[in-house]
Amino acid sequence: MALKTYRDLTVWRKAMDLVVAVYDLSRRFPPEERYGLASQLQRAAVSVPANIAEGYARVHRGDYLRHLSIARGSKAEMETHLTIATRLGFAQREDTLPVWELAQDVGRLLNALIKSLEDAPDN
Repeated sequence: MALKTYRDLTVWRKAMDLVVAVYDLSRRFPPEERYGLASQLQRAAVSVPANIAEGYARVHRGDYLRHLSIARGSKAEMETHLTIATRLGFAQREDTLPVWELAQDVGRLLNALIKSLEDAPDN
């Protein structure tokens, strides 16, 4: 099946699931963190599917790869915020594990997509 839109990408769909999981988790942070770490965690998570979509919509493969690279960086940023939240006691490790595992799935899919684009012959 040919892709018609970025919404057909498994990586985009999983990244959207990651955003929902991050918002569900961060809602449980202390109220004083609403505009602090919770906001940073949410913004980093939202950046992942947003950059996948924006890259897909670009005309040139190099632009697509750059946006996928940004998405990968945002995923790493989100993982760092998640680790900080756990270390500060804003979230329990067992509550963060499903989010972490989903992030790892997104990372594997991003890496595979990047590799396939890098290995594809030029048109």
